[in-house]
Amino acid sequence: MITGGPGRQPSQDSMQNQKKARFWEIDALRGCAILMMITYHVLYDLWFFGLVPVNVHTGFWRYWAFSTAGLFLFLVGVSLTISRSRYPGAMPAELYRKFAVRGAGLFLLGMGITAVTWIYPGRGFILFGILHSIGLSIIIAPLFFRLRRANLVLGALVIAAGGWVASIEGPLWLLWIGIHPATFVSFDYEPLVPWFGVVLLGLYAGATVFPDGRRRIRFPTIAPLPVVPLCMLGRHSLLLYILHQPVIIAILYLLAEFGGIFPGYPG
Repeated sequence: MITGGPGRQPSQDSMQNQKKARFWEIDALRGCAILMMITYHVLYDLWFFGLVPVNVHTGFWRYWAFSTAGLFLFLVGVSLTISRSRYPGAMPAELYRKFAVRGAGLFLLGMGITAVTWIYPGRGFILFGILHSIGLSIIIAPLFFRLRRANLVLGALVIAAGGWVASIEGPLWLLWIGIHPATFVSFDYEPLVPWFGVVLLGLYAGATVFPDGRRRIRFPTIAPLPVVPLCMLGRHSLLLYILHQPVIIAILYLLAEFGGIFPGYPG
């Protein structure tokens, strides 16, 4: 049961408005992550379908992909602290249930993407990609809400452990941790070690910059006009994540089949 503090109780409308309030700077950063993701996946698809000989697995573009995933997961942590602040009187079990349901929904959506990529393109699939990682992170993050500053240290330790865990070979059912068979391949793979460490850094940053769900740093209350498009993208990040790859593939197919701009295309 959610209860108010002492004194005058806030109205139901004001509580609803507080829960719906958004911080434009977070939406804008998420919009940047969306653009980074689309850029990388365009290049990845060009490589995957043999249209352009671009190397997306090493060098600059590898770090671009890491930065994109890191920004998404960092913002997950920041957003979770803000969401937590909007249920000040919730009992721990009720609060955990809210986040568990939300995380489970994203994880199941990730499993749906696994199923789709198993069928198409037929040369690999996504197993424990970014949605799986976000979903499971949301489920377990409430266990770390109270740690606040300690999340900075824990996050750094989890990230530092990533290389060591990745060197361990093990059964496929430990995939979510970062341990997997030597022959394992996935189009997208973000295990909890090291990526949950980035979420923990986001929890720390959220508790520091947005304590009690309020800005600690003085920012304009309304997004500056140049970043409004980024905010729009950020508000619809899940939908864009689901739709962007089919759209990219369809456009590349049309350009290759009818545009004649890819000399190596066999069509």
